[in-house]
Amino acid sequence: MDDDRKHRFEALYRQTYEQILGYAVRRCDSPEDAADVVAETFAIAWRRFDALPAGGEARLWLYGVARNVLANHRRGLARHRHRSVELDADLADLYARSPEGSVELGAIARAFRELPDGDRELISLVVWEGLDHGGIARVLGCSRNAARIRLHRARKRLSKALSSAGIAADGFAVEFI
Repeated sequence: MDDDRKHRFEALYRQTYEQILGYAVRRCDSPEDAADVVAETFAIAWRRFDALPAGGEARLWLYGVARNVLANHRRGLARHRHRSVELDADLADLYARSPEGSVELGAIARAFRELPDGDRELISLVVWEGLDHGGIARVLGCSRNAARIRLHRARKRLSKALSSAGIAADGFAVEFI
């Protein structure tokens, strides 16, 4: 690694970090998202250091990079929300075909949304992707048994959330999930 390049990058980082962080914080919903945007911005700056303008123009160039990173971040969030809405609808359709035709679909969607992220991911891997315990284990980087146990617990929490919403989960295919 070129020491001169490293020192110039470190100097740029020290000079512009707070400004780029402030830019990201004012535009993100959470400090974690802002930190991710800043990290990605400086990673891009490092990779494209030779394209970086000199002097005060560098800060403006970093703002442009941060703006593009934010746009990508927002598109990712929109895709995630869209997939969540689709899964909510899929789950609602699954329950709507149950013998208990009077199920409140909105309550099911709310119960699913209120599950912890990990539980929603597990259930999504089963419902959307059609994965079995082995496939889930490979995706999560855990043993097949750990995946089975996590899925069992996620199903239990979904069942409890449905019961709390006044939906008799025993009449539904929660174990199918």
